Amino acid sequence: MATSSRSAAVKRELRKPVFVKVSGLKPGTNGHTLIVKVIGSNMVLAKGSAVSTHLRNTSIAECLVGDETGCILFTARNDQVNVMEPGTTVILRNAKIDMFKGCMRLAVDKWGRIEVTEAAAFDVKEDNNLSLIEYELVNVVQE
Repeated sequence: MATSSRSAAVKRELRKPVFVKVSGLKPGTNGHTLIVKVIGSNMVLAKGSAVSTHLRNTSIAECLVGDETGCILFTARNDQVNVMEPGTTVILRNAKIDMFKGCMRLAVDKWGRIEVTEAAAFDVKEDNNLSLIEYELVNVVQE
């Protein structure tokens, strides 16, 4: 009996996800949950060999995703590439911002999740592409 009451006390309440908009994404942040439409997908790496079974298949695609506030490039890896089909609406959970050549890229690693959902009613604002903004790392000296 003591173990059942203890497990009930340990059980945490799940937090409701806070959905953010694409325009609110900033460099170096993570833990984002957003609903986006996939606009396009471009395969940038497809490695693997049918001859060798010990080589790992690797595929990476850059997918343009967005919502009514803007769009950003999403880096899809391996199994994610098949999910990120143009025209699909997805929920990205625990997404993070990676920097590539000074520009933001959205990604979901092993701690996150991609879920296909019903088609969203919004039109993607393609003229606000956050991946086209170049950021520069500036060291600030504290006096």
